[in-house]
Parts: sequence; C-alpha cells; structure tokens
Amino acid sequence: MLKTLLISALTFAASQAFALNITPYSAEALKSAQAAGKPVALHFHANWCSTCRTQERAFLGMKGAPALKDVTLFVVDHDKEKALRQALKVRSQSTLIVYQGSQQTAFVAGETDPAALQAALKSAL
Repeated sequence: MLKTLLISALTFAASQAFALNITPYSAEALKSAQAAGKPVALHFHANWCSTCRTQERAFLGMKGAPALKDVTLFVVDHDKEKALRQALKVRSQSTLIVYQGSQQTAFVAGETDPAALQAALKSAL
C-alpha cells in the first residue's frame, strides 16, 4: 500500500515537472516572470462564459504537454480586472494574450480549438 502511494506521488510530481503551469493572475507574478524573460500568457476568463470554460478544458488537457513545460498561463478574472483589460485593449472574455518576456507574440479572442490555443502558447517559446 505504501509503495503504491509513493509511486503515485512520484508519478504525479514527475508529470507536474513537464506541465503547462496554470495559476491565478497576480500583477507581481506576471511582472516577475516577464522581467525574467519567461514565456507567459494571460487568459481572460469569466465563470459565466461557456467559451471560457471550453478554453479552460483545452488548457487543462495541455498540462502534460512537454513542449509547454516552460509556459505559465495566468488566469485573469475578466470581471474583476477592468484596469488590466483596458490597458491591454481586451474587449471580451475568452481572450488569450501570449508573451515572451514583455514582447507580445499572440493575441487570440474566442478561440476554442486546442491546436490553435497550443500554437498561440508555443509562439512564446
């Protein structure tokens, strides 16, 4: 039993090492990642938005994609981050903005195709 539990924990930890990092947005975390030149993305998400939920499922499906292991996807609360939306000219929920450091590499709105979303994320690599 203990051996099975240990193997499961190690397998989970190993899978997380090669996973798209999905985390709630914070201005400080974004600033730090961009200053370090890391690939980051902002997903403007609203809980009431069906397109956002479809995108969320697609992103969760990418968590194990080795090619995206260095990308951090910040989930931005579309309804609460009005100033950020205005600063970045985000007109609707379900918008994805991708950066390599502070250089924008993709801006996608309303896209739900997992391959297109993954391509947008890979544009920062």
